[in-house]
Amino acid sequence: MRIAIASDHAAFALKAELAATLAEWGHDVLDLGPDSDARVDYPDFGYKLAEAVASGAAERGVALCGSGIGISIAVNRNPACRCALVSDPYSATLSRQHNNANVIAMGARLTGIDMAKACLEAFLSGEFEGGRHEGRVAKLSNPTI
Repeated sequence: MRIAIASDHAAFALKAELAATLAEWGHDVLDLGPDSDARVDYPDFGYKLAEAVASGAAERGVALCGSGIGISIAVNRNPACRCALVSDPYSATLSRQHNNANVIAMGARLTGIDMAKACLEAFLSGEFEGGRHEGRVAKLSNPTI
């Protein structure tokens, strides 16, 4: 699977660690930056990641910042993205099963590396259940439905 990953400066180290893990797991990683821990603005990287997922350049995305909140808001500005802020494997699983999330966000200041990897694994292995969730998910991109 091709997975885009992006962060701000606060999550640069976590991004590098997760990108390496994704590659070890056999995924094609599209690292959208930044290239160092020098100060940057998370919206710039959230928008870039959202565009990669929306355009089909990546099947799924991983968005990281200090808390995960700011970058998740930026990604969700794109109506083709359903970015879920997760903190544990169960929330990552539910993001796929119930919300058909195509991006997850995590906070580097709140989530340790082992937990982040467990969340990532749950997100990537989860499948959308459809059924009663389909109509709700459709409304996320088109609220007039």
